[in-house]
Amino acid sequence: MDERDDVVARALAGDRRAFGVVFERYAPMVHGVLLARVSKQDADDLVQDVFETALVKLTTLRDGSAIGAWLAQIARNKAMDAARRNKKTEEIGDDVEGNDATPSQRTEANRILGAIRALPEAYQETLVLRLVEGMTGPEIAAQVGMTAESVRVNLHRGMKLLKERLGIA
Repeated sequence: MDERDDVVARALAGDRRAFGVVFERYAPMVHGVLLARVSKQDADDLVQDVFETALVKLTTLRDGSAIGAWLAQIARNKAMDAARRNKKTEEIGDDVEGNDATPSQRTEANRILGAIRALPEAYQETLVLRLVEGMTGPEIAAQVGMTAESVRVNLHRGMKLLKERLGIA
């Protein structure tokens, strides 16, 4: 049993500190899954909701090694619930924030995020996790529960489509 499995096992046994480590380890992935589907503000708010739900339902997780995929699915469900509640069309203009970014950089980042959200769903998550959250392909695979090959293919195809949509050769 490696350290990652040990932390999950301790969290499953009720260790709140271990659950805190799980939170720290998986929060960027959860944020990326949410950001692929909802506004930045909603994603920021929903991260806590995902982990609160996970804490309550932790006893339903049968295989600790699947915690990343399990958290990602909770995040997808929370995003769908939020979309149903919001039903109105959201402007993405305020999605990307940053004290260091210029207005033109924020505009360009929002344009790219909008283009990512317009891609087929299979590519949205992996691209946001890679480009926004800064995760590597192997990290995405390990945390979301995909194979490394699937992540590699989704990133490759998604980047190709994104470049086409943005007019980048």
